[in-house]
Amino acid sequence: MAAFGLHEVLGDTGTNEEALSRPMHPALVANRRRPFRSSTGLQVTPERDLAGDCADVVIVCDIHLNRDETPEGRWRDEIAWVRRHIDHGALVCATCSGSVLLAEAGLLDGAEAASHWSMADLFRDRYPGVRFRPERILCDSGRAGQLITTGGASSWQDLALYLIGRFCGAEEAARVARLFLLGDRGYGQLPFASMTRPRQHSDAVISKIQAWLVDNYATANPVCAMVGRSGLSERSFKRRFSAATGYTPVANMSRR
Repeated sequence: MAAFGLHEVLGDTGTNEEALSRPMHPALVANRRRPFRSSTGLQVTPERDLAGDCADVVIVCDIHLNRDETPEGRWRDEIAWVRRHIDHGALVCATCSGSVLLAEAGLLDGAEAASHWSMADLFRDRYPGVRFRPERILCDSGRAGQLITTGGASSWQDLALYLIGRFCGAEEAARVARLFLLGDRGYGQLPFASMTRPRQHSDAVISKIQAWLVDNYATANPVCAMVGRSGLSERSFKRRFSAATGYTPVANMSRR
């Protein structure tokens, strides 16, 4: 979805007669330039391989890992290719679970990163140096804006508009948004993250708060509400919540 969606949306930039910006020229890139089938069975035909010239922007799309698989030792050629682009000053982005590849490359150490909410346990266990942000849709992941990560599977739409706005201007981004009906997801991933199976822990107070959050994520100032229901001080609640779940208690939503 991300690969084909981004290709179509970004490829439409600068194509109308009144466009004031230069067009983008997206291309599907893979390790080898030969057709293959994705994890869903869809045939993908790469337009370039990893031996080509460096691009201005690289987008690592969703990766697929089975339950019994780990990222260890995977994507070595792709990681080297991404690192080459970083060294050449390219903007490197990841959509959804594609941020796992950037984490495996060590590029997200010490930085904030968004990814699909289902990757929370993997980031906690394998990449403890990454500040995982399960509630974010789009995240500046460091290197002076050279790394961008995004959240769920459809967050490629937000990334597309961000890139068009950054390189082609706000007017072109607005035009493309109208054309493809790309909307706002300012609420982030939390409504979906709250539905996932909670991390197993023994903190009964936090467990009750998690159960409450499933049905009340839209509450105004949810962090304040959770602190009040917990009976703890705000500092103690946030510390225990993070220790039990592996992520912060909806920090972003409390500021909306």
